[in-house]
This record gives sequence, structure tokens and C-alpha cells, in this order.
Amino acid sequence: MAIDKIEKRIIFSSMAVMGLFVFSLLYAMKKYKSNVPECLPYDKAYAEPKVNKLDDKTYQVFSVASMWQFQPAEIYIPVGSEVDFYVTSKDVVHGFNIAQKNVNMMAVYGSINKTTVKFDKPGVYDIVCHEYCGVGHQNMHAQVYVNYPDAK
Repeated sequence: MAIDKIEKRIIFSSMAVMGLFVFSLLYAMKKYKSNVPECLPYDKAYAEPKVNKLDDKTYQVFSVASMWQFQPAEIYIPVGSEVDFYVTSKDVVHGFNIAQKNVNMMAVYGSINKTTVKFDKPGVYDIVCHEYCGVGHQNMHAQVYVNYPDAK
């Protein structure tokens, strides 16, 4: 059974469109520095909200979501810092979104999600819950304050 000319064109066109799609995904991932969150094994040490300073430019934030708050609610770091966010939940599923840094994770009870973010510019970065979690959902937010090292 021979393949018709039109069928060959359709197959070639389909392959070209798929190739363009894959190229576009890879290009966007590199250009926007997309970071896929890691899922870590659960450990109770991650369930205590805190900010650890490892050195002048490296921090760890253990963020715990619960009805209807993130803890810590305010995070202060200097410009140029690299922050590892470890996110978990004490109750239901919550979202963890920093729109200005293209961070989009889920906070799930019994699991830990991790991503790394570099803050190169000073400002206030809002963290919001993007997963409906109950009647106080709209008030669930936190902030990352990025200042120069001598300011707080």
C-alpha cells in the first residue's frame, strides 16, 4: 500500500509542528529559568516555620501553610540572595505562588516541596495561596522583603 502525496505532506507538517512545539518548550524553559520543584521525603524538621541563614547570600525558608496563613508571614533577605523554599502544610492542600519569580508549588500535608529562587532586585515579593482552602482563602498571603544588606 503506497502513501499518497497528500498524506506525506500531512505527516511532514505534523512532525514539523510537533518539533516546533518541543523546541518552544525547551527555549521557554531556558529563557525563563523554569525550575521544577522537588518532592522530598517527609521529615518533621521541615514542619517548623523558620528562616535559616547559611551564609551572606544563601538562605533556607521552611514555610508552613495552615488555615489561612503562611508561617513565616514576613521574610527578610538581602539583594542577591539565593533562597531554598521548603513548603509543607499542616492541614489541607494549599498553593504557594510567587508570581514575580515564576514560583508555583503545592503545599500538601505529609510532603515537602522544594524550589530555589534567586532575588536579584530589591522589592516586596508577594506569596499567595492559589489553591482554594476554605472560607479565609482570599486572606492567605505572605511577603518576601528583599532589601540591601544594611536595611530591614
